[in-house]
Amino acid sequence: MNFNFGEILTRAWKITWKYKVLWIFGILASCSQGGGGGGGGGNTGFQTGISDQNLPPALRHFGYQMENFAEWALDNWWIFIVIGLVFLLLIAVGIFLGTIGRIGLIKGSYKAEQEEPESLVFGELFSTSMRYFWRVFGLSFLIGLAFLLLLIPLVVFGALTAGIGFLCLLPLICLLIPVGWVVTVIIEQANRAIVLEDLGIVDALKRAWEIVRSNVGPLLIMSLILFGIGLVAGIIIALPIFIVVFPSVFAFFMGNGDSLSPLYVAGICVCLYIPVSLVAGGILQTFTQTSWTLTYMRLTRKKETPDSPALAEADA
Repeated sequence: MNFNFGEILTRAWKITWKYKVLWIFGILASCSQGGGGGGGGGNTGFQTGISDQNLPPALRHFGYQMENFAEWALDNWWIFIVIGLVFLLLIAVGIFLGTIGRIGLIKGSYKAEQEEPESLVFGELFSTSMRYFWRVFGLSFLIGLAFLLLLIPLVVFGALTAGIGFLCLLPLICLLIPVGWVVTVIIEQANRAIVLEDLGIVDALKRAWEIVRSNVGPLLIMSLILFGIGLVAGIIIALPIFIVVFPSVFAFFMGNGDSLSPLYVAGICVCLYIPVSLVAGGILQTFTQTSWTLTYMRLTRKKETPDSPALAEADA
């Protein structure tokens, strides 16, 4: 099938660079991707009077601080309940903003391609995106629930068989890799069917399956291209953090842990770099989602007839 990947990627970059308001939606879309922050262990490993005298002064002082913190935490346990509730609230806000971000990118890139306006208005795209929120969120929720229902039996089976079951399930796990690719591509197409054709969840999935089934080759190649671009760009974005963190950790251990200053410097540098990485990630999200939207438009346009256009843009 003759499918111009270069034209789509070039056009996606032009839209990404011209309509910088889409970067905000790209940053928002990143809110629902990736896991939450990791927690620390409960046991500090520093027991006064046992072996802490052999530790470097900085680590020994840190151990004392952790012991004091543990005692304070036991007396103020209710604070951690509040923190947990705030954390759940932040997750909910992240899901909301991430969903709005994806919808805004789809709607914005479609409008940029179809109308080529001088600029896109953030408030207009945000309010328009609200119309599709529950359907896009519902689609993600159903897919996540299905994945969870599939994963739980596998984990339980592996745990009950002391890990031997995981070896038996290895062929199935390998089979899930291409299945996961198909599901990911279907979700991308279904999201666009909801936003660009104003379909319900079930109809959007049917539409997405029809598109994927009829265009396996172009969608496979496009997904591989975008995966490669995302991988390289992700490494470049994360590279400054590694450049700062690794030498700082190395300097800390070379100094026998006598000073925490290298770690403090690394932490400050990482905090300063976070806004830069957010903007870079937003640009990457904008380019990726715009590429998927243009791909959807090109594939569905092939089905157009003079009497029935493939894309019926929903009213704003």
